[in-house]
Amino acid sequence: MIRAYKFLLRPTVRQDQALREMLRDHCSLYNGALQERRDAYRPASKTTVRYGQQSAQLKEIRACDPECQGRWSFSSQQATLRRLDKAFAAFFRRIKAADKPGYPRFRGAARVNTVDFPKDGDGCRWDSTAHDPVTRVRLQGVGHVKVHQHRPVVGTVKTISVKREGRRWYVILTAEQTLPEPLPRTGSVVGIDMGLANFLADSGGGFVPNPRHGQKAAAKLGAAQQALSRCKRGSKRRGKVVEEVARLHRKVRRQRLDHAHKTALDLVREHDFIAHEDLKIRNMSKAPEPRPNEDGTYAPNGAAAKAVLNRSIADAGWGVFLAVLNAKAECAGREVMAVDSRNTSRRCPACGHTVKENRPTQEKFHCVSCGHSAHADTVGATNVLRAGLVRRDANPA
Repeated sequence: MIRAYKFLLRPTVRQDQALREMLRDHCSLYNGALQERRDAYRPASKTTVRYGQQSAQLKEIRACDPECQGRWSFSSQQATLRRLDKAFAAFFRRIKAADKPGYPRFRGAARVNTVDFPKDGDGCRWDSTAHDPVTRVRLQGVGHVKVHQHRPVVGTVKTISVKREGRRWYVILTAEQTLPEPLPRTGSVVGIDMGLANFLADSGGGFVPNPRHGQKAAAKLGAAQQALSRCKRGSKRRGKVVEEVARLHRKVRRQRLDHAHKTALDLVREHDFIAHEDLKIRNMSKAPEPRPNEDGTYAPNGAAAKAVLNRSIADAGWGVFLAVLNAKAECAGREVMAVDSRNTSRRCPACGHTVKENRPTQEKFHCVSCGHSAHADTVGATNVLRAGLVRRDANPA
């Protein structure tokens, strides 16, 4: 099993400058490799340049530029070239799928924030066993940088990445581990129904409130965006306001991820089997199609109301939560199953009668056939659990 760890770096002033120069030179390498591919594929020549050819040129590039490209890890530069190769592979894949191609673009200094080291010990070294009580990571061209290691790293470190987020630096490790011991069985099963009024409802009648982190930060974000719109491009003040907007977004992202981890952990600890709706989040958050009239104008299509709904869906973070839930369940030996969500909130759990009139309001469920009444989200979670159990029994592991 591969697990990732993310720790805060505490570089000195000189190390911070060296890290910035490392990102700058990797950005220059990426853009140079992209320019070479563009020039080679001009209509006159139509020559394709691949990763192997560009990687073979690194030795000469490093020898000609020892003060910049020659300072950094050879393997990390190969990883940057592989990133460009993956961008072209994705470009051609989208063309074949008749999607919007999105040709790889040149990157500005602000758009390159990560340097990858494919192997521990090759241009980098995770040094947590040294006699110094402070954990450090050694980076070629930078030195031994202090790490705020808030938890132990279990397993063998495989790859190391350095990432910049605003003014902070982080080190991201991937470690290979043996599979952990599964949690003791509880004999409990649960179905969950994702929503907006409540983050989720379970089949036992419980609810997890929707924290609405984005909505709570909307006032500060709006003020910061307004200040940004009044700044002159290229000014020092604009740079400060851009950092403030990014800081607010990062805070919301961390809050959303923290809530997802805590909610998923509670579910995994308490239940052996968890069923959830198979949500097509991307389809649910699509903007409505325009409705042109014969006279060239457009009829109302509810775009404004749909934008509010889409913003609420994004703020809930269902996709992040489900990804965290599946990862934690795998580590704990629990089973998570996605089931078809159609009619789960319209089907009566008592008699099975399914009509849209069973749900007269967003929260209320009242069966027109047998009179069963309950919260609509609880009914949905109950039906999700039943469908999950039927599917599990039909396809035993």
